[in-house]
Amino acid sequence: MDRNLFGRLVDSMTEMAEIDRGERKPSREFQVDAMRVRAIREATGLTQERFAQCIDVPLGTLRNWEQGRRAPEGPARALLRAIHNDPEHVLAALA
Repeated sequence: MDRNLFGRLVDSMTEMAEIDRGERKPSREFQVDAMRVRAIREATGLTQERFAQCIDVPLGTLRNWEQGRRAPEGPARALLRAIHNDPEHVLAALA
């Protein structure tokens, strides 16, 4: 492995650990608020029911996200970020 690449990977892992411990703020974050969840879904052209089926969450959960009563966490947030970045391919992979 290229030594320069390995050094960058080590630096990145060190920064990640510092962020996880609260010693450093992330350089960028992807926030998934109610408006963003709705906008991501609407950009796909899917109804709430169909979108919930595609991402394998209960319809009530999606509605709670879109109305700001709850926020997606962990894998759901990652999946929404992927759909936001490349809806065509991610939705095709989920179909």
